[in-house]
Amino acid sequence: VQLVESGGGLVQAGGSLRLSCAASGLTFSRSTMGWFRLAPGKEREFVAGISWTSFGTYYSDFVKGRFAISRDNAQNTVFLQMNSLKPEDTAVYYCAATPTIVARHFHEYGFWGQGTQVTVSS
Repeated sequence: VQLVESGGGLVQAGGSLRLSCAASGLTFSRSTMGWFRLAPGKEREFVAGISWTSFGTYYSDFVKGRFAISRDNAQNTVFLQMNSLKPEDTAVYYCAATPTIVARHFHEYGFWGQGTQVTVSS
């Protein structure tokens, strides 16, 4: 299994970025995909998830209304559209995959990408 994130970078506060995660080696249409982030001095935290079932999308409170997760099963890709970015969103963002229908905790995900850095300047 391989998950490859892209789309990170440096952006000013209030700006937007779109992260992508290309998956291979797994049954993507039967995988719940999640985004997590890890900032210096902080624990890894759940950002957003999208179930492979009709359950749909779910988010952490701190990104509701600003971030949107989506998926393209034909392209085996999951996206994270990040708007109204804040300096506190600065972190390495990771995508992850699991067959579990809904998963919010890192231990529920068995496959991880290498991460992409997002830096938001004030």
